[in-house]
Amino acid sequence: MWDKIKHFIVGPPLPTQQYAYRRLSKIRALAAFSPDALSSIAYANQEIYLGLVVAGSVGLSYSLPIASAIIVLLAIVTVSYFQTIHAYPSGGGSYTVARENLGSITGLVAATALIIDYTLTAAVSLTAGAEAIASAFPQLWSFRVHISILVLFAITIINLRGLRETGTCMAIPVYLFLFTYLPMLAYGAVKVVIGERPLPTTGFTPQATQPLTLFLLLHTFSTGCTALTGIEAISNGVPAFHHPESKNAARTLVIMAMLMGVLFLGSIWLTDALDVAPGPQETILSALARRLLGSGPCYLAIQSFTMLILVVAANTSFADFPRVAAILANDHFLPHQLANLGDRLVFTNGIILLALVTGALIVGFAGVTHALIPLFAVGAFLAYTLSQLGMVVHWWRERGRGWVLKAILNGIGASATAIILFIVSISKFLEGAWVTILLMQILLIGFLRIRSHYRDVIEQLSLRDVPPPLLKRFPPLRVVIPIAGVNRATIDAISYAKSISNDVRAVYVELSPGEGRRIQEEWQRYQIDVPLVVLPSPYRSIVGPFLEYLDELDRKYDDGQLAAVVLPEWVPARWWHSLLHNQTARLIKDALLYRRRHHGFQRVIIDVPYHLQR
Repeated sequence: MWDKIKHFIVGPPLPTQQYAYRRLSKIRALAAFSPDALSSIAYANQEIYLGLVVAGSVGLSYSLPIASAIIVLLAIVTVSYFQTIHAYPSGGGSYTVARENLGSITGLVAATALIIDYTLTAAVSLTAGAEAIASAFPQLWSFRVHISILVLFAITIINLRGLRETGTCMAIPVYLFLFTYLPMLAYGAVKVVIGERPLPTTGFTPQATQPLTLFLLLHTFSTGCTALTGIEAISNGVPAFHHPESKNAARTLVIMAMLMGVLFLGSIWLTDALDVAPGPQETILSALARRLLGSGPCYLAIQSFTMLILVVAANTSFADFPRVAAILANDHFLPHQLANLGDRLVFTNGIILLALVTGALIVGFAGVTHALIPLFAVGAFLAYTLSQLGMVVHWWRERGRGWVLKAILNGIGASATAIILFIVSISKFLEGAWVTILLMQILLIGFLRIRSHYRDVIEQLSLRDVPPPLLKRFPPLRVVIPIAGVNRATIDAISYAKSISNDVRAVYVELSPGEGRRIQEEWQRYQIDVPLVVLPSPYRSIVGPFLEYLDELDRKYDDGQLAAVVLPEWVPARWWHSLLHNQTARLIKDALLYRRRHHGFQRVIIDVPYHLQR
């Protein structure tokens, strides 16, 4: 029943062979990876306006120079990640670059920044979208948390259904936003060029409450740089693209950066050129749209599509967080379950984990975006800085054609983002940035503890310096042993099985093509005189193929012979270590417990535990 419900919600399982065909075209990838970047103008422009309006009209006159400086930084960061995509096509972005060039610990710092950034991006986007909807319909204001959680659930289900389905669903709000906002900016530009100014919608004139200082300008520049959030998303998800992955990802990155630049600089320029000033409880982008289009259907459409892209901006996190988590899991810094592909060829466990953490943040902060934003910027700019520093070291080591210019560009970008990081950390520290810094330290310690545990497991299960075992033969009994690899737990289980039967066979379920051959080679190297059967698993299930093999074996002999399944199962030293490993033996045990053989006899289930020491 559970399988039927799951298949109804997320779809039936897909075979591994379809993985290459489930990847994203550039059109779908732009929709899947760009919502956060494209929607950032909704709050970056607002931050610039709020930062400068305290200095009155004189302060607002600096909005265009600040926006131009941010565009220059956008170009530098884009070039950096363009180079990262080609240099590191396996994905991972800032984490991979920092780990390879600045060391494992620095790479983990970048990973903590990315994980926190993606989690907060999802929470901020969903709460901002809920607040935008509630602003249009005030009666919904007290239900902001409920709306955020409902939308979070919907986005989670869409992502669990697969990459292509997610790209298709996200394309609707993303392209509706682009196909309405870009023409509005073009219309406004024509009005400015021909000198036809729409009438102002408000008589508000900003009055200076603070002097214009260098610190005010730097602070506004740093907060306006939130327009750069999401630019690294594509570099983390390169494997999700159609072949050639790097080429398609790089082109999509350039298109996304150009769209970001046009939207951001165009809206700032029009706001400045038309002397747009928002009314009470109104954003600067809403005031710009009202100034150009009035308050009719076109304005309402612009606002609706802006709200939609703010909501789906959370999908950038769902596209990248599971991939970064999978890379960290493969490097033994996160539980290995996060590296498993689910039924729909996506990292199901990572998607569910992100949804749970995001939901906890939404509930914990009562759906208030303003309370979450101070935690938001530190992680993004720390990741940018470490990535570009790593690329400088990369070019220094490679010393290929044009490496000096590339290193200089990355060095300039690293310096700029480091300055922004410093300003944001200082100005936002007491507002909540200290929480982000504390969480990064906690995550870093957690990563190192997890890796230490996995290293202990590998060391204790290793067959290094152990001679080939001498296996004894005893009276006949048909025994089948499911194995996950060739290690000490496996050898102990085989030795026990040989002590009770001379009809013993081991079974390995191959989840990834080529793994079976590797296991067979190790089997022969250690001279294990027990037949090894390798079962293919096109749907990446271990329990299903193994049970089918047992049933086939019963049908083949059909002699009523008592059959035994010996389960090699190593036991962690601490309870929390169990959370870091797949519970495959337990799943097989549970499946066998309630499964009857076709002739009525039950299978004997024998656990052979191997206790780890630490």
